[in-house]
Amino acid sequence: MKITSYTTWIVPPRWCFLKIETDAGIDGWGEPVVEGRAHTVQTAVDEMMDCLVGRDPARIEDIWQELYRGSFYRGGPILMSAMAGIDQALWDIKGKKFNAPIHELMGGACRDRIRVYQWIGGDRPVAVGEAARQAKNGGATAVKMNGTEEMQCIDTSRKIDELVARVAAIRESCGPYFDIGVDFHGRIHKPMARIVARELEPFNLMFIEEPVLSEHLDEMAAVRAHCNIPIAAGERLFSRFDFKEVFASGAVDIIQPDLSHAGGITECRKIATMAEAYDVALAPHCPLGPIALAACLQVDAVSHNAFIQEQSLGIHYNQGSDLLDYLVDPEVFIYRDGFVEIPAGPGLGIEINEAVVAERAATGHRWRNPVWRHADGSIAEW
Repeated sequence: MKITSYTTWIVPPRWCFLKIETDAGIDGWGEPVVEGRAHTVQTAVDEMMDCLVGRDPARIEDIWQELYRGSFYRGGPILMSAMAGIDQALWDIKGKKFNAPIHELMGGACRDRIRVYQWIGGDRPVAVGEAARQAKNGGATAVKMNGTEEMQCIDTSRKIDELVARVAAIRESCGPYFDIGVDFHGRIHKPMARIVARELEPFNLMFIEEPVLSEHLDEMAAVRAHCNIPIAAGERLFSRFDFKEVFASGAVDIIQPDLSHAGGITECRKIATMAEAYDVALAPHCPLGPIALAACLQVDAVSHNAFIQEQSLGIHYNQGSDLLDYLVDPEVFIYRDGFVEIPAGPGLGIEINEAVVAERAATGHRWRNPVWRHADGSIAEW
């Protein structure tokens, strides 16, 4: 079998899809994208595919190593995201060739389903108590929210009180055993991070995410030592070499590699195995499309330390084009009692509706994340 051609599509709300075709009539799909830089990643895919047309798609590890080590400049969000989408598509082809889900080719599943959480509140968290109650009534057992808006290095106690009030509203509306993740998106800086963590401790949170930026691992470790809430991070890390420092630092309890950013299925499987050796939990990052979610679920299936999966169904970014819109069979992701079933079909286990992809690619997108500023005019972390 040889790779004969490929196609990429920029599709709303903020995704990029890749299809790789072979001379055996088998094709594979991937989702190579960085939110806000979809066209840049699309160009990187074009450059990488120059050396892949005519190659055997089954040699996934060799192709991965060539794309990574064959370039003098390597790593980072653009190159690793391009590789991720290619890798997903190659695994999809291999699974279809053997008529088996990808997880069967990686040793077989150690679970049949995985718990999921639902996003609430938007970029600037509002009405989260009611949103959490609605999510619970819809079958969710866990939610995640952005904790704060802009936060200066030293900010007011009012913002901390407002954060506490939002979390309290969820706890009050959903009860003591409904799980809550609070994402700080790296918006809090070192002088306030431990104060915020201390104030949230009484709410028995599932985790706090990126209490500081990942480049400040020493402070993240200090936050972890300071409070009893599990610390999650990793969506802005792109290889096992990045995660190596995280594990050595002891800064996190939960890692969140993104299957469309961190080198795809091949690399994230290795990252998950490294985490297991450090007794660190896995909760893959995935506010993206159906191909990315399917890839996550294949890795979740074979990773004993996976405990919950992010997914974008109903997320505020997806207005007008949601997670299931691009699937021939939207029911392939079976949600029940706060869990989603691991897809059992060949390859990624999903079938992309190419006609819908082509139609919506005619609209495309140029999504950009918001640029926030503090009251004094300086740039704020989004």
